[in-house]
Amino acid sequence: MRGQLSIFEAEKESIQKVVNVASVPLRSPFRYPGGKTWLVPTIRKWLKHNHKKTLIEPFAGGAIVGLTAAFENLADEVVLVELDEQVAAVWEVIINRNAEWLANKIFTFDLNIENANAVLQKENKTIEEVAFCTILKNRIFHGGILAKGSGMIKNGENGKGIKSRWYPKTLKDRILAIDHIKQKLVFKQIDGFEILEQNKLTKDVVFFIDPPYVKAGRRLYTHFDIDHEKLFTLIAQLNGKYMLTYDDNEEIRRLAEKFNLKYKLIPMKTTHHIKKYELIISDSFNWW
Repeated sequence: MRGQLSIFEAEKESIQKVVNVASVPLRSPFRYPGGKTWLVPTIRKWLKHNHKKTLIEPFAGGAIVGLTAAFENLADEVVLVELDEQVAAVWEVIINRNAEWLANKIFTFDLNIENANAVLQKENKTIEEVAFCTILKNRIFHGGILAKGSGMIKNGENGKGIKSRWYPKTLKDRILAIDHIKQKLVFKQIDGFEILEQNKLTKDVVFFIDPPYVKAGRRLYTHFDIDHEKLFTLIAQLNGKYMLTYDDNEEIRRLAEKFNLKYKLIPMKTTHHIKKYELIISDSFNWW
């Protein structure tokens, strides 16, 4: 006879199934480590229940949540915020400068190791060149990781080497599609903490907050070292609706409990197809 479930086992039994990411439209030009494509069905449900004029994404990264909201009319305006210089250059060029230039540069680039190295090693790049270089690295580096220490793929999928993840027509189409709806998008290269501070008293907004995670952040991101307790302090002051995602560990659970924030577990699969659980922290779960 089955014994009583532990709290953790009961939590896991009460949550939804792992989402098949192949069922979710891929909107971002990035293959982003820590990306939230798998969370999109949950995001849709949350935003439909909490529809507001403006969605703010303080740690945008690949911005799949903000892009989904813009494309699917789940918010009238989407504010993407990113501090990382490389990632920010991509969004700055697509949203505020010349998306067509970037799309065509990707589409016409003759990708080989010699040409890739020439791009990567060039000094005094324009912001457009930084944007292209970022997309290039994101596609030809291991795991799409842009942080220092990452390097080029050698064998890649089916022995295709650095061309394994280089889909120029697909990338061009995604960038031009974003360009088509850019009137809904605002991009700011500032610290995510700053945008939260600026808007913490605003009621008619929703925040999707996906900060660098405690464990994986150091390996994946340049700006990994954030003050998690300070972030929780800010979130506890928000007047708007919010969803915060984190890796499930004792430090984050402790902070959630300290600030009396509600959380639930949600399953996902890693790039190595390992099932794991993450935390969703929200002001309310009446949409769940």
